[in-house]
Amino acid sequence: MASGKFIAYHRVSTQKQGASGLGVEAQKEAVTRFLNCGDWELVGEYVEIETGKGADALTKRPQLRAALAACRKVGATLIIAKLDRLSRSVHFVSGLMESKVKFVACDMPEANELTIHIMAAFAEHEAKRISQRTKDALAVAKSRGVVLGRAGPGNLRPNVEERQRVANEFTDRLRPLFDEMKARGLSQRGMVAALNSVGVPAPKGGRWLLSQVQRVLNRQATVKLS
Repeated sequence: MASGKFIAYHRVSTQKQGASGLGVEAQKEAVTRFLNCGDWELVGEYVEIETGKGADALTKRPQLRAALAACRKVGATLIIAKLDRLSRSVHFVSGLMESKVKFVACDMPEANELTIHIMAAFAEHEAKRISQRTKDALAVAKSRGVVLGRAGPGNLRPNVEERQRVANEFTDRLRPLFDEMKARGLSQRGMVAALNSVGVPAPKGGRWLLSQVQRVLNRQATVKLS
């Protein structure tokens, strides 16, 4: 339940979104809905319209800097509608933590700072690795006699073996993150929401589905038993 002083931060990443007001209005509604469940006081509201790209994203967000300064001045908690409105960059999340300002995301209020840091780090790492993993897998498949682009029984076994290897490696990298989510008691659907909130890529990129979370959990259980 929300209580105390809050300062809201809303962000849209394009001028078009900002002009329409739809993205910002949806975020404001989410914050209001969340805060109405408790004893709260919204003492400030800041809106940012920018891309936020680059290594030092905080310097590109004057409204966020102002919101953090206001939070420190009045002892308020920074509140955002969605976790991905801040950043998927581990560098940025680390900087936010160092600001000593408490923050809460309406779509993932149970997350703690460690959870967010782990997810941001994994999302950033995976974003950089997706392209390289594809190239590596194709190179290994070719070295094992797979003729790329050709279907048929001769290509089936090497392809299956390579896909199995890649799936196992992906599952192993995810294990600490899934263990942490299970320790917090998240349901499988809650895990889907948590992974998508901070942009952790699904096995083939993109957003997670319930079936993908279930396959990862089943694979982790199978590997643990073997």
